[in-house]
Amino acid sequence: MLLSKTRIAEVMLLLVAFIWGTSYGVAKGALVFYPVMGFLCVRFIMTFVLLLPFLRGHLKTAVPPGLALGCILLGIFLAETYGVAQTSASNAAFLISLCVVLTPLVEWAVFRQRPTGEAIAIACLSLLGAMLLTGTSGVDMNRGDWLMILAAVLRAFMVCSTKRLMQNAQVPALALTAVQVGVVGFGSLFILLLTAGSIPALPTELSFWAASAYLVLFCTLFAFFAQNHALKHTSPTRASLLMGSEPLFGACFAVLWLNEQLTPLAWCGGVLIVVASLLGVRPQGKGKAVVTG
Repeated sequence: MLLSKTRIAEVMLLLVAFIWGTSYGVAKGALVFYPVMGFLCVRFIMTFVLLLPFLRGHLKTAVPPGLALGCILLGIFLAETYGVAQTSASNAAFLISLCVVLTPLVEWAVFRQRPTGEAIAIACLSLLGAMLLTGTSGVDMNRGDWLMILAAVLRAFMVCSTKRLMQNAQVPALALTAVQVGVVGFGSLFILLLTAGSIPALPTELSFWAASAYLVLFCTLFAFFAQNHALKHTSPTRASLLMGSEPLFGACFAVLWLNEQLTPLAWCGGVLIVVASLLGVRPQGKGKAVVTG
């Protein structure tokens, strides 16, 4: 039996969660060779150049939503980057997972549709899993912690805004993604020139460019295309629940690739996240179908 558009969209979102889970370790390796703002410029301007052909004939329809969503995306990456720099990695992973809980609330505010008690319960289960996975208690909040909370709010707002802007729009996903990454890339370049005064010399190490290529092709180009496409066929809350499995995939990647160690309690948290994601995408009864494009 062929998969429905909704089911395909949800599989794509799980794949996005897996890819983004690996991005932390890959980006960490690249940042050894180049500063954060410069790296953001390289990653997103490279992606923009690759996507330029897909903008042909779609400028008028892609630019208005792309500019709005691109500004939100730039805020997300700035908050995440500086947040991670000023707090622990475990706090960052836990606090960014708050977007799973915040999305139903933001969806309520944006669409005026109150989330079901079941959706909120599943989101809280995912949040509990993230807490156990990262082993954080959420106390002793510092500036970096608050920046990660801001990034989580912006992620939730990004999901809902994408759904609202794209629900009835006839904009190809790759054209929209091109505008978004262009805003992030050139926005980062502007900030770099404003703060540093010049662009640092590009690194020559092969590992840096291999990491950059992976992040451009998979973590940026494919992931944002998949998210923009999938949000036409599923609800923001279900999308956020699926992508809430990102911390688990990141932990698995860290263990297998970076040789990091996780406690049994952390693995229990990972299982809770997977369970929450499976509950969020199980077949729904009549009258409870998700929004489809």
